[in-house]
Amino acid sequence: MTFSWDLPVAEKLAEEWKSAGPVKMGGPATGQRSGDFTPGLYLKRGYVITSRGCPNRCWFCSVWKREGDGVRELPIQDGHNVQDDNLLACSDSHVRKVFAMLRRQECAVQLSGGLEAARLQDWHVDELLTLSLQYAYFAYDTPNDLEPLREAAKKLRDAGLIHSGKTICRCYVLAGYPKDSYGAADRRMYEVLSLGFIPFVMLFRDELGRVKDGWRIFRKRWHLVPSIIRGIRDDLLSKGS
Repeated sequence: MTFSWDLPVAEKLAEEWKSAGPVKMGGPATGQRSGDFTPGLYLKRGYVITSRGCPNRCWFCSVWKREGDGVRELPIQDGHNVQDDNLLACSDSHVRKVFAMLRRQECAVQLSGGLEAARLQDWHVDELLTLSLQYAYFAYDTPNDLEPLREAAKKLRDAGLIHSGKTICRCYVLAGYPKDSYGAADRRMYEVLSLGFIPFVMLFRDELGRVKDGWRIFRKRWHLVPSIIRGIRDDLLSKGS
């Protein structure tokens, strides 16, 4: 199971199916350390994981608790959608090999696992330019992420990956966590737009999977027609140029 709040459903299914044969429960939701990645097993074909873990110890994240400190590099399998917890925290040689693998793909490349802005270097941007890149996600989870996002946005703008009309560079924005407010979350969304990223609301959930009242409406409000979001972003970019 992927999410801890799905465990009651998994337990019910395991109970119902145990008469048919041995049933084993596992996955990130159970707190088990992840193993190697097998293409097509649990994730659909084309999705790929080349490393496990993350060296950051973010208060809202369970990855470092489950996987341990640091990053564990895996054998690189072919795929076009990279789902690593923190790809840029891997060694330079591993990251270069991942980019080389992505250049072989016939499908457009998607980096939906997220790239940490604070780790983005000029040579990473050069590698991105060699890909048939559909989109790459960054993240704005805490206030400390804003300045690295600004620096990353400048690199990406200078490379032509951010400009009016393009939606390649996107950004997860964490919202609804304890003491967050709609006004503060709105400001973060507009900050992301003003830098040239297309924002995507990621709602905070507690260990039981609960979302605080009203935050689903906030997410729905921001998940507008893509052309509207692009228009807001492009207008902010033109005012900032």
